[in-house]
Amino acid sequence: MKLNLPNKLTVARIIATPVFMLFLTWEFAGHYIPALILFIAASLTDMFDGQYARKHNMVTDFGKFLDPLADKMLTTAAFIGFAAKGIGNGIEWILFIVLFREFLISSLRLVAVTSGGKVIAANIWGKLKTVSQMVAIIYTITAQIAIEIFKIDLLTSVLGVVTDIVLWISAILAVISGVIYLFDNKGVINADK
Repeated sequence: MKLNLPNKLTVARIIATPVFMLFLTWEFAGHYIPALILFIAASLTDMFDGQYARKHNMVTDFGKFLDPLADKMLTTAAFIGFAAKGIGNGIEWILFIVLFREFLISSLRLVAVTSGGKVIAANIWGKLKTVSQMVAIIYTITAQIAIEIFKIDLLTSVLGVVTDIVLWISAILAVISGVIYLFDNKGVINADK
């Protein structure tokens, strides 16, 4: 199968994910900087590929299925990295909420495809959840860079509190969007089939 440009960008985002995770978790001086640059670049491809596909009539079922999966891989890699490094108050619960929601909605998408050939594309709530996660991740990595550079206790405390807030907001939006997906697609789940 020949991939169009938007789908190539989606695949590139998937390939970039383990490299991002390596930079995020591997301890060397300034490691958060390449992690941040790579995450921002990958996030921009997410915005660009969807707009380009719609503008040039290149939307495919492959892209509708793979694009949200690529987003999940990238954002969950960040949350896993934060949990591994102990960044964020209650990060284990945030990671659990994010993964629980992603597995649930991915399963719903799989059931929709296998039972009726329906591809469930991302809705506005799913996109809002993804944007909130990307903003939270970019902020959190940027805060870690500032903490490493300035090493000021008060600054570290303030940045830590804001980190907690943005990470929890993204977790709450994950729950809200997950509930809306389930409600909007309740017809996909049919116990008689």
